[in-house]
Amino acid sequence: LQIYTIKLRQEFPGQINSISRRKFVCSAAIHYLCHRRLTPFAMEKTLAITYHHFDSLESLPKADKELAQAARKATEKAFAPYSNFKVGAAALLRSGEVVSAANCESEVYPSGMCAERVLLYNLQINHADDPIVAFAIASVPAERECYPCGSCRQTLLDAQKRQQSPIRIIMSSQESATIVDSAEELLPFSFKL
Repeated sequence: LQIYTIKLRQEFPGQINSISRRKFVCSAAIHYLCHRRLTPFAMEKTLAITYHHFDSLESLPKADKELAQAARKATEKAFAPYSNFKVGAAALLRSGEVVSAANCESEVYPSGMCAERVLLYNLQINHADDPIVAFAIASVPAERECYPCGSCRQTLLDAQKRQQSPIRIIMSSQESATIVDSAEELLPFSFKL
């Protein structure tokens, strides 16, 4: 702490020269340790995320393209009178069945539900023994690829953990798509009990 106090005296002249200012010295030293990366206890690590980007939906593998189209079709079922942002999700199950859902908004804002979670909860109740192989998301308007929110990312990861097999996730716009081979790629620092 003395080394950092000396450095702080150089940066904050006149503010750290009395004993009555120990509290300032301690909090400033902690700030220095945390924000100036001078702490010998921290290790810098790199996080890499692997994904596949397709500039055209036409270049997607056939099964992924069909699932993205099913998600886009599901946007027609969305109830989004407040945001006018319609989201559709479609899941390909191991049995070959494709199930879809859309977002549902409410006047009471937090009571609405994203398309991804509507579909995931439906699958958990009605298709618990038929694991999800792939999961597609689309939106209208569709200028940008549609990525899941944090709650949906956690719920996708929960479903993946329950079924003990990866879920391929296809996030599409009207022209392009990004694909990850596992929900873990979308939420590397996930909540765990």
